[in-house]
Amino acid sequence: MAGIRAGRGILRRKPIALIDEGAEEERLTRTLGLWQLTAIGVGGIIGAGIFTLAGTVANGTAGPAVLVSFLIAGVASAAAAFSYAEFAGLIPKAGSAYTYGYAVLGELAGWFIGWDLLLEYTAIVAVVAIGISGYFNFLLGEVGAELPAWMLGAPGTGDGHKVDLFAALLCLLIAYLLTLGIKNAARFETVVVVLKVLVVLLVIVVGFFHVKSSNYSPFFPYGVGGAFTGAATVFFAVFGYDAMSTAAEESKDAQRHMPKAIIYSLAFSMVLYVLACLVLTGMQNYTEVDKESGFSTAFKSVGLGALADIIAVGAIIGILTVMFTFMLGVTRVWFSMSRDGLLPHWFAKTHPTRHVPTRVTWIVGVASALIAGFLPIGEAAELTNIGILLAFVVVCVAVIVLRYRRPDLPRTFRTPGMPFVPAIGVVFSIWLITFLQWQTWARFAVWFALGLVVYFAYSYRKSNLAGAEARGTARTDEPPTP
Repeated sequence: MAGIRAGRGILRRKPIALIDEGAEEERLTRTLGLWQLTAIGVGGIIGAGIFTLAGTVANGTAGPAVLVSFLIAGVASAAAAFSYAEFAGLIPKAGSAYTYGYAVLGELAGWFIGWDLLLEYTAIVAVVAIGISGYFNFLLGEVGAELPAWMLGAPGTGDGHKVDLFAALLCLLIAYLLTLGIKNAARFETVVVVLKVLVVLLVIVVGFFHVKSSNYSPFFPYGVGGAFTGAATVFFAVFGYDAMSTAAEESKDAQRHMPKAIIYSLAFSMVLYVLACLVLTGMQNYTEVDKESGFSTAFKSVGLGALADIIAVGAIIGILTVMFTFMLGVTRVWFSMSRDGLLPHWFAKTHPTRHVPTRVTWIVGVASALIAGFLPIGEAAELTNIGILLAFVVVCVAVIVLRYRRPDLPRTFRTPGMPFVPAIGVVFSIWLITFLQWQTWARFAVWFALGLVVYFAYSYRKSNLAGAEARGTARTDEPPTP
């Protein structure tokens, strides 16, 4: 091994060959197989996109061209997915984009992405929990039940609303499931994903018999620009494999299974998205599609009220898997950052028998519950997307850099069309970022500034690499310069 050649200070890199699993009390258990990983990926991708965002974008942004919106977002996501797949096979450790950035672009880049994902993933959990409330309220209306107004939504979302109690409790429920151990939690996730997919297939098959071709005209009521704007919105629905990749350290054979799980989950989900969008906009004119419970109201409009109720139940159960995947993601990123010393090691302690980071799991559960309970869905949603897109940029750039810097490293999956495919991911991600509102940028800037304060006040001095650098024992897996 060479000496200190992987950079100093904010540019020091975490050597790939020396990335270990930490001490015994900071170790995760490898129990997940290929299909469990794929189920977690599908669980993270399919959910709010089909049951909520498809109706929202169809009604006010793209019309029937919501199908094109999903395809555009899918292309951008696929370009990044190939890059994630290469890294997942090469660096099968917890942390996903954070770990990849740390190993290739340096400590500050890794910190930047990790800190960013802590907020983004937590906010996504909250947004999805709030989204479930739309279908929950639909079901309450169907059975004639009435709950006190104070518990039906965040302040400002309706008369008498004080807290979205249902959404907050869901966040705490998912946190509890994750503390039971990854094997039990993944078993629950797999069962629920199967039920969700069956509901989506039911929607597609039955819905096709009620499609009217006249509803597809005009196909671009808001112009082609509407379809592109819609892509920036539904992009929220076509990632999830990135959060799933944070579980690499809990996979039985991560180097072989993780790349496959990433590709399988995205491909399968995109097929279902396209078919579901065709059904939704074919059953109802886009102006009549309900923004909150699109499929339930669409089936009710054609006299299939009982099926509408089944869809609502399926939506509630199915969207739970999205919460599961992203809460899993944020806790593993936090765990990995703490194990690397960028955050206090206290957070990296795992349960003595279940071997999961219960401390950070409960913190994230409470934080997401507070966001879900007291912020309207629009404000909570503005905390998402920008960070994921920037993470995609970092991963796509890093895979190009590492391919040329270390072509000798053993890769179980190689991103095709190098460097053009990752470059497409970079361009699409940056382009989609330009569609985000200035308020999103403002919130991101505040969070980033806070992160810089934490990094230079604590992480820069306390990281494991900083300690090794101070002792003169830092190592690198790069070959020495002749």
